[in-house]
Amino acid sequence: MDGVLTSRFEFDAIGTSWEINTPAPLGVKIRNRILDLVEGFDSVYSRFRQDSIVSRIAQAAHGGTFRFPADAVSMFDLYDRLHAATDGAVDPLVGRDLELLGYDRHYSLVASKDAFVSIAALRPNWRRDVLRSGRAVTTLQPLGIDLGAVGKGTLVDRVAELLKADGLDSFVVDGSGDMCHHGEVVLDVGLEHPLDPGLVVGITKIRNGSICASASNRRSWGNSLHHVLDGRTGRPTTDVIATWAVAADTATADGLATALFFGPPSRLMSTFDFSFVRMFAGGRVEVSDNFIGEVFT
Repeated sequence: MDGVLTSRFEFDAIGTSWEINTPAPLGVKIRNRILDLVEGFDSVYSRFRQDSIVSRIAQAAHGGTFRFPADAVSMFDLYDRLHAATDGAVDPLVGRDLELLGYDRHYSLVASKDAFVSIAALRPNWRRDVLRSGRAVTTLQPLGIDLGAVGKGTLVDRVAELLKADGLDSFVVDGSGDMCHHGEVVLDVGLEHPLDPGLVVGITKIRNGSICASASNRRSWGNSLHHVLDGRTGRPTTDVIATWAVAADTATADGLATALFFGPPSRLMSTFDFSFVRMFAGGRVEVSDNFIGEVFT
């Protein structure tokens, strides 16, 4: 039946597993274009690669001016909006904090003994310490950038754009929980329980849109350490343990899934068009009034 996604293309990208579901197998040319796109993205934005622009910024002793690809502008603009709407909690300058806590290039997962001492010092701030002019970024000191809050969603959107340009009118791009759907057949998506992957806390329906999930236990290690950091303190969040955001594009949904870990969502709702579910450490679940689906908890 038209629209039934029976074929799957699986690959690894930016440190996690991806899959693309389509009605028929993707050809070799479009597969290679997708893999080239992924490699190009990683070579610019990965903090785990020595040759990336992000790593060059981290190693620049006195800062400098760095020119990103033109499509970086929309990603940086989204960070501007998220940073403002969360009073600085969403900040891409948490890269150094993550390294100090052990989430580094070597995946040591061992926190530096003085990690929080270093983090408590004067902290770099996306709005104060980065000057942007279009695609050009100017810094005055080494800065650790981590684009995890919107990077994967952005790459999902770019893969989706390739598929649309190739003439596909029905597909799902799933970047390990960051998901973009395109087509006429509504997609049912289960909301995986953060503490038990065998359970779902609800189901939502997606059609020509995106959903992103984030959970503090997805990348966790040591004594209550995980990858969702408050940019104002450099410390892992504790109150919210899982979020799901539904939006028109995956980059926005990805960023909002992170932003929902910080404070009341009313400010986000006044700035962005989305729906959400989020779960707190005590088990309570909060659901936006415009969420389409069912929550069981």
